[in-house]
Amino acid sequence: MKYVLVSGGVISGIASSSGLLLKTTGLKVTAIKIDPYLNVDAGTLGPLEHGECFVLKDGGESDLDLGNYERYLNLNLTNENNITTGKIYKAVIERERKGDYIGRTVQVVPHITDAIQDWIQRVARIPVDDSSEEPDVCIIELGGTVGDIESMPFVEALTQFRYKVGKGNLVNIHVSYVPIIHGEEKTKPTQHAIKQMRSAGLIPDLIACRCERALDEATTQKIARSCQVEFQQVVTVRDIETIYQVPLLLEEQGLLHRLREALMLDQLSIPPALVHKGEGLWQLWKKTVVTKPYLEPVIIALVGKYIALPDSICPGGFGGRGVAGMVKAAKWARECKIPYLGICLGMQVAVIEAAQNLCGYKDATSEEFDANAEHRVVIFMPEGSKEIMGGTMRLGTKATHFQAGSEWSKLRALYGDATVMEERHRHRYEVNPDYIEELEKAGLNFVGKDESGKRMEVVELKDHPFFVGVQAHPEFTSRVLAPSPTYLGFMAASTGCLDEVIQEIRKQKEQTNGVVSGAEDSVHF
Repeated sequence: MKYVLVSGGVISGIASSSGLLLKTTGLKVTAIKIDPYLNVDAGTLGPLEHGECFVLKDGGESDLDLGNYERYLNLNLTNENNITTGKIYKAVIERERKGDYIGRTVQVVPHITDAIQDWIQRVARIPVDDSSEEPDVCIIELGGTVGDIESMPFVEALTQFRYKVGKGNLVNIHVSYVPIIHGEEKTKPTQHAIKQMRSAGLIPDLIACRCERALDEATTQKIARSCQVEFQQVVTVRDIETIYQVPLLLEEQGLLHRLREALMLDQLSIPPALVHKGEGLWQLWKKTVVTKPYLEPVIIALVGKYIALPDSICPGGFGGRGVAGMVKAAKWARECKIPYLGICLGMQVAVIEAAQNLCGYKDATSEEFDANAEHRVVIFMPEGSKEIMGGTMRLGTKATHFQAGSEWSKLRALYGDATVMEERHRHRYEVNPDYIEELEKAGLNFVGKDESGKRMEVVELKDHPFFVGVQAHPEFTSRVLAPSPTYLGFMAASTGCLDEVIQEIRKQKEQTNGVVSGAEDSVHF
C-alpha cells in the first residue's frame, strides 16, 4: 500500500488532483480526510463557517473535501473515510469503558495516536465501488494547519506512520500559500511553515505553493534552497479558470513523475487493461475541463439563504429565514415558464407555493416554520429526531420509484426512462401525504415516490419547459465526467437544448442496453 499525505490546509484540490494523476496510470486510488475538530462529523457545523457538509452513500455527513475526492476520482466513499478528533476519542473512550485498557492509563500517546494509525491502515485497504481488490494508493489529507493545537495528535501519529510503512511507501506534499504584496512574492510564510512542520516531525517530500500567479523561477529556487528540497520538488498552484484544471497544471510541472519516483511505482505490476483505462480517463478529463464558449452565457439565479459563501449549496437550507422570497421565486418560475429546479427545501417551497396559489390555502406552510399552522403541507417525518441533531435526518442513498403514468416526465427521461433512481438524501421534513390528491388535481404531479408510496420524492409540472423539485440532493453523486441527470437537465433546459440531451441519453441507453440510474453510470456528451 502506498500513501500520499497532503498537509497544510490551504487548498484541497491538490489532494484530489494527485489522486487523479495516479489513477490515470491505472492505479486503484482511495482517499481519507482528517479533520481535527471535536465534532463527530460535519452534520451540525454551520455552512457559513465550514462550508455545506457532504453526504456520503452510507449516510455519513462529512467534510466538503470528500465531495472533491468523489467528483475527481469517481469514488463512493463511506463515513469511515472521514476521520475527526471526535470519532477517534469516541472510539478510544468506548474501548476504555469496555475494559480493553484495564490496568493502564489511557493517554494521547500511544492510545490516540495508535488509534489514528490503525484507522488509516484499515480504511485504506477497503475496496471501493464494489471492487474486490484493495486500492493501490491512499490519499490522506490532514485538515487544519501544522501548529494548531488540535492537529498535534494527528501530526504525531502521521510522523510515526511514515516510519511504520517504510521508505518508498509514503510521500508528504505540503501546501503553503505564497502571498504577493505590492508585486513582490513573499516566501517567508512558506519557510516558517516548513520549519515548523519539520520541528513537528513531518518531512516534506514536495512543496505545493498556492499563489495568484505563476511564481518567478527565482522565487521557486529560493523556496527550494530555504526549505532543503530540490528545485523540482516545488510546484506552483496558481489561480486558473476552474479547479478541475489543477491536475493539468500539476501534470505539466511533473508531479506525476515525482510521485512515481518517490513511491517507487515502477515496481508495481499494473494490468494493461487498467493502464489503457487510465489513459482514456486522462484524455477524456482534458477534453472536458478545457472550457470553450460553445453557447451564449445564461443567467441562473441561486435562491437560498447561504449565499455569502460560494461553497454552500444554495438551493437548500433550514429554517424559515428567506422562505417567503423562495416561494415568490417558485411562483414566478411556474407562471412565466422559467426553468426551475428545487432541491430538498426547494421542492418543499414549490409545494407550499402551489398550495397557496393553486389550491387557495394562503396560510399553507411547513411545520418547520409554523408548527401550529392550519395547512401544514410539509411535515416532520416520523423516523427523525428534533432533540438529537447529529446524524438523525433521513440520510444516505434512497430509492425513488417513478410512478405509473409518469412516462411524460422530463426528469424520468433524463434518467434513461428508468423506473427507479437512487440519490442521496439529507432532510427532516417532507410533503404531507394528506394534501397529495388535492395538489395533483391542481396540476402539481408527484411523479416519484419512495417504495411505500407515502414519501414524495419528485414533483414536476407537465405543461412547463422544466419545473422539477426533488427531495434528494443529486449534486452529491454528480461527477466531472458524469454529471447528475437532474442538474444536466436543468442546465440543458436553461440553454434550450433539453430535447437534444434527452435524445442523446436514450441513444446511449440503446447502445449500452443499460439504465441511467444516477451519476455512477457515466453519461458523456
